[in-house]
Amino acid sequence: MGFVKVVKNKAYFKRYEVKFRRRREGKTDYYARKRLVVQDKNKYNTPKYRLIVRLSNRDICCQIAYAKIEGDHIVSAAYSHELTKYGINVGLTNYAAAYCTGLLLARRLLHKFGLDQVYEGQVEVTGDEFNVESTDGKPGAFTCYLDAGLARTTTGNKVFGALKGAVDGGLAIPHSLKRFPGYDTESKEFNAEVHRKHIMGMNVADYMSYLMEEDEDAYKKQFSRFIKNGITPDMVEEMYKKAHAAIRANPVHEKKPQKDVKKKRWNCSKLSLAQRKDRVAQKKASFLRAQEQEAGDG
Repeated sequence: MGFVKVVKNKAYFKRYEVKFRRRREGKTDYYARKRLVVQDKNKYNTPKYRLIVRLSNRDICCQIAYAKIEGDHIVSAAYSHELTKYGINVGLTNYAAAYCTGLLLARRLLHKFGLDQVYEGQVEVTGDEFNVESTDGKPGAFTCYLDAGLARTTTGNKVFGALKGAVDGGLAIPHSLKRFPGYDTESKEFNAEVHRKHIMGMNVADYMSYLMEEDEDAYKKQFSRFIKNGITPDMVEEMYKKAHAAIRANPVHEKKPQKDVKKKRWNCSKLSLAQRKDRVAQKKASFLRAQEQEAGDG
Protein backbone atom coordinates (compact mmCIF):
# COMPACT_ATOMS: atom_id res chain seq x y z
CA MET A 1 0.00 0.00 0.00
CA GLY A 2 1.34 3.41 -0.98
CA PHE A 3 1.75 6.46 1.20
CA VAL A 4 -1.59 8.09 2.04
CA LYS A 5 -1.52 11.70 3.17
CA VAL A 6 -4.02 12.48 5.95
CA VAL A 7 -5.68 15.76 5.01
CA LYS A 8 -7.15 17.63 7.98
CA ASN A 9 -8.82 20.47 6.11
CA LYS A 10 -11.82 22.69 6.87
CA ALA A 11 -14.27 19.95 5.90
CA TYR A 12 -12.67 17.59 8.45
CA PHE A 13 -12.81 20.08 11.30
CA LYS A 14 -16.40 21.11 10.49
CA ARG A 15 -17.49 17.50 10.96
CA TYR A 16 -15.27 16.75 13.97
CA GLU A 17 -17.21 15.62 17.03
CA VAL A 18 -15.64 15.87 20.48
CA LYS A 19 -15.81 12.61 22.46
CA PHE A 20 -17.40 12.42 25.91
CA ARG A 21 -15.30 13.95 28.69
CA ARG A 22 -14.73 10.68 30.56
CA ARG A 23 -13.68 9.04 27.27
CA ARG A 24 -11.18 11.84 26.68
CA GLU A 25 -9.86 11.30 30.21
CA GLY A 26 -9.63 7.54 29.59
CA LYS A 27 -11.89 6.74 32.57
CA THR A 28 -15.02 5.17 31.03
CA ASP A 29 -15.45 2.49 28.39
CA TYR A 30 -18.77 3.64 26.91
CA TYR A 31 -19.02 0.58 24.65
CA ALA A 32 -19.17 -1.63 27.76
CA ARG A 33 -21.17 0.87 29.84
CA LYS A 34 -24.02 1.01 27.30
CA ARG A 35 -24.47 -2.74 27.52
CA LEU A 36 -24.35 -2.73 31.33
CA VAL A 37 -26.76 0.18 31.75
CA VAL A 38 -29.48 -0.19 29.07
CA GLN A 39 -32.53 -2.01 30.43
CA ASP A 40 -35.05 -3.97 28.32
CA LYS A 41 -38.05 -1.84 27.31
CA ASN A 42 -40.53 -4.47 28.49
CA LYS A 43 -39.13 -4.10 32.05
CA TYR A 44 -40.30 -0.49 32.11
CA ASN A 45 -38.64 1.49 34.93
CA THR A 46 -36.94 -1.45 36.68
CA PRO A 47 -33.35 -0.48 37.62
CA LYS A 48 -30.52 -2.57 36.18
CA TYR A 49 -28.12 -2.97 39.10
CA ARG A 50 -24.35 -3.19 38.68
CA LEU A 51 -21.69 -4.47 41.06
CA ILE A 52 -18.96 -1.87 40.53
CA VAL A 53 -15.48 -2.95 41.64
CA ARG A 54 -12.56 -0.52 41.52
CA LEU A 55 -9.03 -1.21 42.75
CA SER A 56 -6.46 1.38 43.80
CA ASN A 57 -3.01 1.08 45.40
CA ARG A 58 -4.40 1.42 48.92
CA ASP A 59 -8.09 0.54 48.75
CA ILE A 60 -10.77 -1.63 47.16
CA CYS A 61 -14.14 -0.01 46.46
CA CYS A 62 -17.30 -2.07 45.86
CA GLN A 63 -20.64 -0.43 45.06
CA ILE A 64 -24.13 -1.43 43.95
CA ALA A 65 -25.48 1.23 41.56
CA TYR A 66 -27.98 1.82 38.81
CA ALA A 67 -28.07 4.49 36.09
CA LYS A 68 -30.44 7.46 36.00
CA ILE A 69 -30.51 10.31 33.49
CA GLU A 70 -28.77 12.67 35.93
CA GLY A 71 -26.09 10.06 36.76
CA ASP A 72 -25.48 6.81 38.63
CA HIS A 73 -27.36 6.29 41.90
CA ILE A 74 -25.39 4.38 44.57
CA VAL A 75 -27.58 1.98 46.55
CA SER A 76 -24.88 0.60 48.86
CA ALA A 77 -21.09 0.64 49.12
CA ALA A 78 -18.25 -1.07 50.99
CA TYR A 79 -14.53 -0.35 51.16
CA SER A 80 -11.57 -2.49 52.19
CA HIS A 81 -10.40 0.15 54.68
CA GLU A 82 -13.54 -0.75 56.69
CA LEU A 83 -12.11 -4.25 57.27
CA THR A 84 -10.02 -2.95 60.18
CA LYS A 85 -13.30 -2.95 62.13
CA TYR A 86 -13.55 -6.72 61.53
CA GLY A 87 -9.99 -7.57 62.58
CA ILE A 88 -8.11 -7.28 59.27
CA ASN A 89 -5.47 -4.58 59.73
CA VAL A 90 -3.01 -5.61 57.01
CA GLY A 91 -3.12 -6.64 53.35
CA LEU A 92 -6.16 -4.51 52.51
CA THR A 93 -5.64 -4.78 48.73
CA ASN A 94 -5.02 -8.52 48.22
CA TYR A 95 -7.40 -11.17 46.84
CA ALA A 96 -8.61 -12.20 50.30
CA ALA A 97 -9.42 -8.55 51.16
CA ALA A 98 -11.31 -8.19 47.86
CA TYR A 99 -13.42 -11.24 48.82
CA CYS A 100 -14.15 -9.77 52.27
CA THR A 101 -15.14 -6.41 50.74
CA GLY A 102 -17.54 -8.12 48.32
CA LEU A 103 -19.00 -10.18 51.18
CA LEU A 104 -19.43 -7.04 53.32
CA LEU A 105 -21.24 -5.25 50.48
CA ALA A 106 -23.60 -8.17 49.85
CA ARG A 107 -24.54 -8.59 53.52
CA ARG A 108 -24.94 -4.82 53.98
CA LEU A 109 -27.23 -4.54 50.95
CA LEU A 110 -29.40 -7.53 51.88
CA HIS A 111 -29.68 -6.21 55.45
CA LYS A 112 -30.84 -2.86 54.05
CA PHE A 113 -33.63 -4.54 52.06
CA GLY A 114 -34.52 -7.05 54.83
CA LEU A 115 -33.35 -10.07 52.80
CA ASP A 116 -30.35 -11.07 54.90
CA GLN A 117 -32.25 -13.91 56.65
CA VAL A 118 -33.79 -15.19 53.39
CA TYR A 119 -30.54 -15.31 51.37
CA GLU A 120 -27.59 -16.25 53.58
CA GLY A 121 -25.39 -17.34 50.68
CA GLN A 122 -22.42 -19.69 51.16
CA VAL A 123 -21.52 -19.59 54.87
CA GLU A 124 -18.60 -22.04 54.70
CA VAL A 125 -15.92 -21.00 52.22
CA THR A 126 -15.18 -23.81 49.74
CA GLY A 127 -14.01 -21.84 46.70
CA ASP A 128 -16.26 -24.01 44.50
CA GLU A 129 -19.11 -22.89 42.23
CA PHE A 130 -22.13 -21.39 44.01
CA ASN A 131 -25.15 -19.60 42.58
CA VAL A 132 -27.96 -17.88 44.44
CA GLU A 133 -31.48 -18.92 43.40
CA SER A 134 -34.77 -17.28 44.33
CA THR A 135 -36.74 -18.85 47.20
CA ASP A 136 -40.39 -19.79 46.59
CA GLY A 137 -42.90 -17.60 48.40
CA LYS A 138 -40.24 -15.00 49.22
CA PRO A 139 -38.92 -11.92 47.37
CA GLY A 140 -36.64 -12.84 44.48
CA ALA A 141 -32.85 -12.89 44.83
CA PHE A 142 -31.13 -9.53 44.30
CA THR A 143 -29.63 -9.70 40.79
CA CYS A 144 -26.82 -7.48 39.52
CA TYR A 145 -24.03 -7.58 36.94
CA LEU A 146 -20.28 -7.18 37.36
CA ASP A 147 -18.83 -3.84 36.22
CA ALA A 148 -15.05 -4.29 36.10
CA GLY A 149 -14.38 -0.90 34.49
CA LEU A 150 -11.07 -0.71 32.60
CA ALA A 151 -9.45 -3.58 34.55
CA ARG A 152 -7.89 -6.41 32.55
CA THR A 153 -10.18 -9.35 33.24
CA THR A 154 -7.40 -11.94 33.47
CA THR A 155 -7.64 -15.20 35.41
CA GLY A 156 -7.06 -14.49 39.10
CA ASN A 157 -7.81 -10.76 38.94
CA LYS A 158 -8.89 -9.33 42.33
CA VAL A 159 -12.10 -8.03 40.69
CA PHE A 160 -13.30 -11.65 40.63
CA GLY A 161 -12.41 -12.03 44.31
CA ALA A 162 -14.92 -9.26 45.09
CA LEU A 163 -17.43 -10.97 42.76
CA LYS A 164 -17.04 -14.29 44.58
CA GLY A 165 -17.46 -12.55 47.95
CA ALA A 166 -20.68 -10.89 46.78
CA VAL A 167 -22.06 -14.20 45.42
CA ASP A 168 -21.18 -16.07 48.64
CA GLY A 169 -22.82 -13.17 50.50
CA GLY A 170 -26.18 -13.86 48.80
CA LEU A 171 -26.28 -11.79 45.58
CA ALA A 172 -27.28 -13.38 42.26
CA ILE A 173 -24.54 -12.42 39.76
CA PRO A 174 -24.15 -14.30 36.45
CA HIS A 175 -20.57 -15.63 36.23
CA SER A 176 -18.44 -18.63 35.28
CA LEU A 177 -15.43 -20.30 36.91
CA LYS A 178 -12.99 -19.48 34.11
CA ARG A 179 -11.54 -16.34 35.71
CA PHE A 180 -11.12 -17.62 39.28
CA PRO A 181 -7.68 -18.70 40.55
CA GLY A 182 -7.43 -22.48 40.15
CA TYR A 183 -8.86 -22.67 36.62
CA ASP A 184 -6.50 -24.35 34.13
CA THR A 185 -7.00 -23.15 30.55
CA GLU A 186 -5.24 -26.16 29.03
CA SER A 187 -7.10 -28.94 30.82
CA LYS A 188 -10.32 -26.84 31.16
CA GLU A 189 -10.60 -27.93 34.78
CA PHE A 190 -11.21 -25.92 37.93
CA ASN A 191 -9.44 -26.66 41.23
CA ALA A 192 -11.64 -25.28 44.03
CA GLU A 193 -8.96 -25.87 46.70
CA VAL A 194 -6.58 -23.40 44.99
CA HIS A 195 -9.36 -20.82 44.92
CA ARG A 196 -10.15 -21.42 48.59
CA LYS A 197 -6.48 -20.84 49.50
CA HIS A 198 -6.57 -17.45 47.76
CA ILE A 199 -9.81 -16.50 49.56
CA MET A 200 -8.34 -17.43 52.95
CA GLY A 201 -5.01 -15.69 52.22
CA MET A 202 -3.02 -18.94 52.26
CA ASN A 203 -1.04 -17.93 49.16
CA VAL A 204 0.22 -14.92 51.14
CA ALA A 205 0.98 -17.11 54.18
CA ASP A 206 2.97 -19.56 52.00
CA TYR A 207 5.00 -16.70 50.53
CA MET A 208 5.65 -15.35 54.05
CA SER A 209 6.98 -18.76 55.15
CA TYR A 210 9.14 -19.00 52.02
CA LEU A 211 10.70 -15.57 52.57
CA MET A 212 11.30 -16.24 56.28
CA GLU A 213 13.45 -19.23 55.31
CA GLU A 214 15.11 -17.87 52.16
CA ASP A 215 15.57 -14.11 52.67
CA GLU A 216 15.06 -12.62 56.14
CA ASP A 217 15.74 -9.04 55.00
CA ALA A 218 13.18 -9.23 52.17
CA TYR A 219 10.62 -10.67 54.62
CA LYS A 220 11.15 -7.80 57.08
CA LYS A 221 10.83 -5.28 54.25
CA GLN A 222 7.76 -6.72 52.47
CA PHE A 223 5.82 -7.85 55.55
CA SER A 224 6.80 -5.07 57.97
CA ARG A 225 3.16 -4.28 58.82
CA PHE A 226 2.41 -7.98 59.44
CA ILE A 227 5.38 -8.09 61.85
CA LYS A 228 4.27 -4.84 63.52
CA ASN A 229 0.76 -6.29 64.12
CA GLY A 230 2.21 -9.62 65.30
CA ILE A 231 0.71 -11.68 62.46
CA THR A 232 2.55 -14.89 61.56
CA PRO A 233 1.82 -17.22 58.59
CA ASP A 234 -0.08 -19.63 60.89
CA MET A 235 -2.52 -16.87 61.98
CA VAL A 236 -3.59 -15.67 58.50
CA GLU A 237 -6.33 -18.25 57.78
CA GLU A 238 -7.88 -17.86 61.25
CA MET A 239 -7.84 -14.06 60.87
CA TYR A 240 -9.95 -14.25 57.69
CA LYS A 241 -12.31 -16.87 59.17
CA LYS A 242 -13.04 -14.57 62.12
CA ALA A 243 -13.50 -11.60 59.74
CA HIS A 244 -16.07 -13.51 57.63
CA ALA A 245 -18.05 -14.40 60.76
CA ALA A 246 -17.85 -10.81 62.09
CA ILE A 247 -19.04 -9.38 58.75
CA ARG A 248 -22.07 -11.69 58.74
CA ALA A 249 -22.82 -10.81 62.37
CA ASN A 250 -22.85 -7.03 61.84
CA PRO A 251 -22.45 -5.65 58.30
CA VAL A 252 -24.16 -2.30 58.99
CA HIS A 253 -22.20 0.88 58.31
CA GLU A 254 -21.89 3.01 61.41
CA LYS A 255 -21.88 6.76 60.87
CA LYS A 256 -19.23 8.74 62.69
CA PRO A 257 -20.61 10.92 65.50
CA GLN A 258 -20.79 14.58 64.55
CA LYS A 259 -18.17 16.73 66.20
CA ASP A 260 -19.38 19.73 68.19
CA VAL A 261 -17.29 22.42 66.54
CA LYS A 262 -17.33 26.00 67.78
CA LYS A 263 -16.71 28.27 64.83
CA LYS A 264 -14.22 31.07 65.35
CA ARG A 265 -14.93 34.55 64.02
CA TRP A 266 -11.97 36.30 62.45
CA ASN A 267 -13.92 39.48 61.62
CA CYS A 268 -16.04 41.78 63.77
CA SER A 269 -19.68 40.90 64.22
CA LYS A 270 -22.19 43.24 62.61
CA LEU A 271 -23.48 46.03 64.91
CA SER A 272 -27.16 46.84 65.26
CA LEU A 273 -28.53 50.35 64.55
CA ALA A 274 -28.76 51.17 68.29
CA GLN A 275 -25.15 50.03 68.84
CA ARG A 276 -23.94 52.16 65.90
CA LYS A 277 -25.78 55.26 67.23
CA ASP A 278 -24.35 54.69 70.73
CA ARG A 279 -20.85 54.37 69.25
CA VAL A 280 -21.24 57.71 67.43
CA ALA A 281 -22.53 59.37 70.63
CA GLN A 282 -19.50 58.08 72.59
CA LYS A 283 -17.11 59.40 69.95
CA LYS A 284 -18.85 62.81 70.05
CA ALA A 285 -18.67 62.99 73.85
CA SER A 286 -14.99 62.01 73.79
CA PHE A 287 -14.23 64.66 71.17
CA LEU A 288 -16.06 67.38 73.13
CA ARG A 289 -14.25 66.48 76.36
CA ALA A 290 -10.92 66.73 74.54
CA GLN A 291 -11.94 70.21 73.20
CA GLU A 292 -12.89 71.42 76.70
CA GLN A 293 -9.57 70.24 78.14
CA GLU A 294 -7.62 72.11 75.46
CA ALA A 295 -9.69 75.25 76.12
CA GLY A 296 -9.03 74.98 79.89
CA ASP A 297 -5.27 74.50 79.40
CA GLY A 298 -5.09 77.52 77.04
